[in-house]
Amino acid sequence: MDAGRLSRGRTYARQGMVGPVTIAPGHVKAPVQGSRPRPYRSAVHLPVLTDAQWDTLLDAVAGRAGHLAALLDDEMPAELVEDARQAGVPLLPQPTELDPECSCPDWGYPCKHAAALCYAIAATIDDDPFVLFALRGRGRTEVLADLRARRTAGRAAQAPSAPAGVHAAYAYAAWASLAAHTPGLPDLPDTPKPSAHTAALPVPPPADSGLSLPDLERLMADVKSRATQLLSGDATSLYLTQHQDAVRIAASSPGPEWFHRLIQNTGTAPTAFARLTRAWRHGGPTGIAVAEQPHSPDPSAMTAARTALTAALADMTDTPVRLRAWRNRLTLTGHGIQLRLGPDARWYPCLQDDGEWWPAAPAATDPVAALTAVWQLALPHPGR
Repeated sequence: MDAGRLSRGRTYARQGMVGPVTIAPGHVKAPVQGSRPRPYRSAVHLPVLTDAQWDTLLDAVAGRAGHLAALLDDEMPAELVEDARQAGVPLLPQPTELDPECSCPDWGYPCKHAAALCYAIAATIDDDPFVLFALRGRGRTEVLADLRARRTAGRAAQAPSAPAGVHAAYAYAAWASLAAHTPGLPDLPDTPKPSAHTAALPVPPPADSGLSLPDLERLMADVKSRATQLLSGDATSLYLTQHQDAVRIAASSPGPEWFHRLIQNTGTAPTAFARLTRAWRHGGPTGIAVAEQPHSPDPSAMTAARTALTAALADMTDTPVRLRAWRNRLTLTGHGIQLRLGPDARWYPCLQDDGEWWPAAPAATDPVAALTAVWQLALPHPGR
């Protein structure tokens, strides 16, 4: 290679005399302006890598996370070039691999125009290292897809097989049973004080994860609360369906944005979801069941409740009140009050609003107590 022609080629490249560059596997070409009005057609050819060489090169990249990170930052790490060379893969073209071609009459090999093209493509590789991969036979998309596949396969091969596991509810019940039948087994630790917990994340979630720091911290606080309940012996939350758990979260007043997203993700009508949220606040998961599903209880329980309510109503109002019974529900006709007997043998009071029955107070074992809890609330609206 003639030093004078290389120097002139570097000057041509710096002066912007190399036109639009076309890159393809095995060659690069561009018009290069010389001393004549019409640019010369210059090209440089080089061998593409074989499939075996590509396997070796991509294994070298995938084997070191820093290599991939540098490439994604549009940098060509020198260590990668050296790793490839030691593995027998010439990533950077050697002088003997370059085959210049130009339409100019200069007999130089390369001529200053082809040399200018080499300098221009070197500057392009500085900005985008994947240009070098494209020249060697594979473009950015293909290389990245292959690297992702190799790293995924590598992680899968290294990861130990996950145990089958059991549902948390069964594990918790098994521990309770074991503790009851095994003398000397240490007790569960005392419930820690709330101040012993923190819901602060050490670092924010990645910007492109779709997660927000306040949302994650709220979920962490919720997990802390549920763990405290488990330590105190309340395992109710272990048996919730996804639908019930969404209502439970909404009942904790997470804010309008969360409430709206919970409605969307459960596919429940907004009014129905709000009614179930009220049911949870007054009765937990049993309150939801009572709000959603009527059932047929023991007729004697309904008869006893009806008798007790009739006697209580005679003392509460001078106006006769008609009690209408249907399955587990007793409705005070014309008063907008309904009492529902739950599967836990407690009575859940509801008030009617715009044709819908809304849970209105905590459940009570005595139907008269349940009625008394909502009687004053219903008085301002005798026409409901």
